Amino acid sequence: MASYLWKRYAAYLHNKWEKTFLWDSIEHYRRPQSFTPLVILYASAFYTGVIGAAITEQLYKEKYWEEHPGEAVPMMKPKFYYGPWKVRLEDHSPPNQ
Repeated sequence: MASYLWKRYAAYLHNKWEKTFLWDSIEHYRRPQSFTPLVILYASAFYTGVIGAAITEQLYKEKYWEEHPGEAVPMMKPKFYYGPWKVRLEDHSPPNQ
C-alpha cells in the first residue's frame, strides 16, 4: 500500500511539473493584462476625493456663515497636512477692506 501511495505521489509531482513547464513555455505568448480596471479604479477614487473635498468645504462655509453672517469666509485649514501652514492676509482679505 505504501509503495502504491509513493507511486501516485511521484506521478502527481511529475504531472505537476509537466503542467508547470507547459504553462511557463507559453507564458511569453499570452496577451498582457488590461489596465482598464486599474484606470477606472484610480479615476473613481480621484473624483470621489474631489467631491468629498467640495462637500467638506461647503459644509465649512455654511457653518461659518451661521456663526458670522455677512462676513467673508477665511480659508479652511488643510485636514491632512501637518506641516507649516501660513496664509498672508493680503491674499485672502474681503474685497471691501
